[in-house]
Parts: sequence; C-alpha cells; structure tokens
Amino acid sequence: MTISRRDALTGGTAAVAMSAASRRAHAQTATPTIRIGVLTDLSGQYRDNSGPTTVLAAKQAVEDFKPNGFNVEILASDHQQKPDIASAIARQWFDRDQVDAIADVNNTAIALAVNGVVVEKNKALLISGAASADLTGKYCSPNAVHFSPDTWFDSHSTGGAILKDGGLSWYLIVADYTFGHALANDLTNLVTKSGGKVLGNAPYPFPGTTDYSSFLLQAQASGAKVIGLCNTGGDMENCVKQAKEFNLMQQGIKVAALVGFITEVKSMGLETAQGLLISGTFYWDLNDRTRAFTKRFLPKTPKNYPSDLHASCYAAVTHYLKAVAALGPAKAKAGLDAINWMKATPTDDDCFGTAAIRPDGRFICPGYLFEVKTPAQSKSEWDVFNVVSTTPADQAFRPMAEGGCSLVHT
Repeated sequence: MTISRRDALTGGTAAVAMSAASRRAHAQTATPTIRIGVLTDLSGQYRDNSGPTTVLAAKQAVEDFKPNGFNVEILASDHQQKPDIASAIARQWFDRDQVDAIADVNNTAIALAVNGVVVEKNKALLISGAASADLTGKYCSPNAVHFSPDTWFDSHSTGGAILKDGGLSWYLIVADYTFGHALANDLTNLVTKSGGKVLGNAPYPFPGTTDYSSFLLQAQASGAKVIGLCNTGGDMENCVKQAKEFNLMQQGIKVAALVGFITEVKSMGLETAQGLLISGTFYWDLNDRTRAFTKRFLPKTPKNYPSDLHASCYAAVTHYLKAVAALGPAKAKAGLDAINWMKATPTDDDCFGTAAIRPDGRFICPGYLFEVKTPAQSKSEWDVFNVVSTTPADQAFRPMAEGGCSLVHT
C-alpha cells in the first residue's frame, strides 16, 4: 500500500498509539531507500539536450543496476535556469524529502549554488549537465563529481582542431553567464598559446536572446577567420542558422560550435549543420556497448536519442548506486563517503566503458571530435556524426595540476 505524505501526517490515533518498540522493529525491518533528485531544465532551451530525457536516463540506470537490499526513488524538478530557485529546491529535497544525491544541474551557476547546499548537508552532487572546468578547478568540491564534458575539453577539442587547420584569428559570441565566460576564457588561452588572436568578443544576455544578427555582423567586420560560439542549446542553433542566412560560411568564415549535441544537430537538420565540428564524449553509434545502451533506452524516449549529457547522468547514477551497494545505504547517505568511494573505484558502464574519476572530481574518458555528416552520407534519421579524431582519456581533460583544485595535494 502506498502512503502519501498527507496520510502520514494525519494518520490519527492508530499512528499515535504505535508503541516505540514496534516503531523500532519496523525501522529495523524496512528496506532502506536511496533518493536521487534530478535537478534539470524541464521547460527551457536546454530541455532537449538534458531535461526530461536526463530524468529517464537516471531511471534507466536504476533499472539496469537492479538494486539489491535497498530501494531507489528518482525525483525531478525544474530549476528554471535560476540559481536561487535551484538552491531552494535542493534544500527542500534534503530537509523534507530525504534526498541523498542530486544529479544533472545543467547550468554552471546552478551547479555552484546547489553545491553550497550539498556541502552543508553532506550529500552527493553528481554533475552531469554543467560544463565549466572551474567545477573541478577553483570551485572543486569534496562532495561532487563532474561527469559531463567541460569547457577545457570543448575548447581544446574543437578549437584545437581548427587552430591546427590554420584558423588563427577568432571572434567569440558569448552567453553572458558563468558557463559562457568560462568557455571563452579557456578558448582565448588556447588560441593565444597557439599563436593566434582573439580579435573581439560579444557577450549577449542569457537567457532570452534570439536575434544574433548584430553579433554575427560584428564578427564578420572584425575580419576573423573563425567565429567561436561560446554557448549551446537553442542559442547555438540560432547562431548557426543565422550565420548560414548571412552566407558567412560561403565567405570562408568557419563557425565553431564548441559545445553541441546530437539533439541540436537533429533540430537544425543536416542541410544546415553539415560540416560543423563538435566535440563530445558519447555517441550512440560508437561501439557495441553504446548501441546496446541506446537500444534499451529508446523505448522510453523514441523521439530523442541520448546525448553526452544523458549518457553522463546514466553513468554518474550507475556509479553512485555501486557506491551505495558497496558501502551500504546507511553509510552512503553521508555524501562525502559515497563520493570518496566513487573517486577511488574505476567506473564501468555501457556509455563510456571503463573509466575513472580523479581526486579533483573530474570523470575522465576518451574524447571525440565529430564532424556533422552531409545529407548524402547519412543512412538513417539519427546517423549524424563521423568521428574525426579520438583523444585518450589522460589527455582529453585539463591536467589536474593546472586546475587549482584545493583537493589536489602535490
């Protein structure tokens, strides 16, 4: 029988009459429950590359793991791209709903806000949506791990390939919040170290901007060979579409989508997106294990193939459940203990294979540079990427010694 929260609060004399001894006996025999809250974008521009499908990815992880000796509940809520709302939800989850871990937080400012509550309450934060490399650098947390690709990875993978191909002059269009500025900073450092120049940058209000014509024309007027898009989601899609309308690519200007996902490529269509270079850590058609995961997952979300962020949530929740099983639910409810176990133990799942988490909390796995296929090359609706190059796990992410994480002892 399912008992609602209201029933539990208004159960009347029968509940009051329960003896202390019987309550203790019930507590000793009840199966413990681990609760994971997926805090994501359920209504905004990131809902496709994360959002509802990320919630389903967390549920898929539970289904595949088949917990023995404890139950798992998945909760979900919409942070609305507002850090204050996100931190309030996190506090309510911990104080009222006995949530043990929070996953996704697909916005860097939100990840930082939620982390403060997570550390205060000694819970676990499974970052599978936010992207700033600072999350495992100057803002690293003893209670957090970071599974999704970060800004250092994205800038060095896509940006590095374009620089090697002679694209030395850049103009950046930047989402004006923590993630956009972190990506622009990582890319600027890379361009400068590679002998190139960033000729200018245009921050734009986030969220809420849909017209990028003035920023694109500024980039064109600068004479830059490459326009670097320090954004993602619908913003990136609109930039690419509008650049195509201005015929910028036909004029020899490269448009670099530094952070892009399969969902956005599908939304744009191959006719528009063909030739774009996009970095990532997951693609459904990479190998037998990624195809097996996708086959299990698609019945839940047939219109939205999994992106890197969905795969990251699946992997993070899977590894967290392994920590719970190894430590026991009671000990794992102390988030620091669960996170320390996760860092000390190699990961293994169908999305990323065998991988690892460093002491700074950074999950490391091979990185891939993808090129979007032409319509003629594509054999099916979601057959959108060619793999251009592969970077080994120990080279794909920023060296730990360069991050400035206080958890790293040299």
